[in-house]
Amino acid sequence: MGQKAKKGDRAKVHYTGTLDDGTTFDSSRQREPIEITLGAKQVIKGFDKALRGMGIGDVKKVAIPCEEAYGIYQPKHVAYVARDQLPPNLDFQPGMVLEVKGPDGGARKVIVKEIQDDAVVLDGNHPLAGQRLTFELELMDLVRK
Repeated sequence: MGQKAKKGDRAKVHYTGTLDDGTTFDSSRQREPIEITLGAKQVIKGFDKALRGMGIGDVKKVAIPCEEAYGIYQPKHVAYVARDQLPPNLDFQPGMVLEVKGPDGGARKVIVKEIQDDAVVLDGNHPLAGQRLTFELELMDLVRK
């Protein structure tokens, strides 16, 4: 019986992430596997948890609830910003990603959700917030700490 992945181990993992409708939103299959330290908060919580106990060569499919992925969608992170408060030279388009100064002074990304006559609707939620994510994981290699 081989090693089983545990907190602190370095793991090389191939993955494919899909939404409930079957759409693939990310995959490592066309590139190198990712390398992470388990328990180091380098990936979403549910992804990290799913790897624990896996052995090299194991393949697992796991559904991760939004609470262990990118969180619950928070309407409070949606803002209606008057056009006169925004740079006049920007050509806003739905889906555009902007970097803005957050309440703590740090930079954060927001997505342009809607353009109205007098305002732009900005969404600070992660694009996958509120969604259950399914991952097929394959543990390629494991290094004990």
